[in-house]
Amino acid sequence: MTNHPALHLDRRSLVIKVAVVSASVSIPRGLIAAELVPTPGQTEGPFYPIEFPPDMDNDLVKVTGQATQAVGQVIHISGRVLDTRGQPRPGSVVEIWQCDAKGIYRHPRAGGQGRIDQAFQGYGRTSVDEKGQYRFRTIRPVPYPGRTPHIHFAVHVPGQGRLVTQMYIEGEPLNARDGVLNSIRDPQARLSVIVPLASRQSPEPGALHGRFDIVVAV
Repeated sequence: MTNHPALHLDRRSLVIKVAVVSASVSIPRGLIAAELVPTPGQTEGPFYPIEFPPDMDNDLVKVTGQATQAVGQVIHISGRVLDTRGQPRPGSVVEIWQCDAKGIYRHPRAGGQGRIDQAFQGYGRTSVDEKGQYRFRTIRPVPYPGRTPHIHFAVHVPGQGRLVTQMYIEGEPLNARDGVLNSIRDPQARLSVIVPLASRQSPEPGALHGRFDIVVAV
């Protein structure tokens, strides 16, 4: 079969024609790469530590010098610190703080200091790895008057500043009435801070696991 001369294009001509057509077509940015929803900022609350505990690693359940571990159900929270393009932010530092299983914060202005669980660290800090990954071992947060269960997070991003937010637990009945959680008006952003917990094969029987990716705006 013989090619018709009018239909014959050499490879160089074809590349040029495709380039010209591509340059003349405007492709919406969202079709090229969907951006991630930034994690919404939330109040730091009144109980951010005024002094840090001697033991402030990423395991809040076991405190150096304590013979027993913290009261409460153990959970493992892990995730990544990313920008809105899904790229990791290495060098970031993640902090968490929360009340103990009795609803008491390790803070002088929090009530009930005489009843606090001394085996619960209350505050932890860790650096992300080169992939932006972090992890914490802590207890499942509990409610206290006026608040649904939550864990406070702060992320220090090199060259960008500090993002403060809170993580919530999926399925908690008080979520629907929590004023801080529901101050996030965007439903997609609100959903991004609510984390399901599930059991899985683990060296620690009975522990629950959750994933909380933190997206910082660039």
